[in-house]
Amino acid sequence: MWGADPMVFPAVFAALYAAHEVGDHWLQRSSEAIGKGARGWRGRWLCVRHVVTLTAVKAAAVTLAAVVLGLPVNPGVAAVALTVDAVSHYWADRRSTLLTLARLTGKGEFAALGDGAAAPAGTGAYALDQSWHIGWLFAAALLASLGVSA
Repeated sequence: MWGADPMVFPAVFAALYAAHEVGDHWLQRSSEAIGKGARGWRGRWLCVRHVVTLTAVKAAAVTLAAVVLGLPVNPGVAAVALTVDAVSHYWADRRSTLLTLARLTGKGEFAALGDGAAAPAGTGAYALDQSWHIGWLFAAALLASLGVSA
């Protein structure tokens, strides 16, 4: 249905998830992790730089999975899926946006949980951030599986 290949979705999701873990934790520079939520152009630039690096890693992972597994991934549709994921990632990583959403949805108290000295890992805000990203990886993988090559 809708031109989807049921083998593309799980493989693309696995590739995106693995690349997300590496790119969001191992490849993100400390300056980006600390400053990407700051107000002004410096914060925006640090967030863009992080998201560009992260998206490049995800694109490489999806490409590698498609080539090695012989998956019929449409490059144009995959690029759209990666763009959707990148925009959602940038939006959340500006921090104030995701924290505002948390407050509006009754998750503000949860977002505030955790030891500030251990921030961001081990906090409610970190858990909400990562679950947001994983949800969008799911959406991106679904999107990428819709436009498979014939």
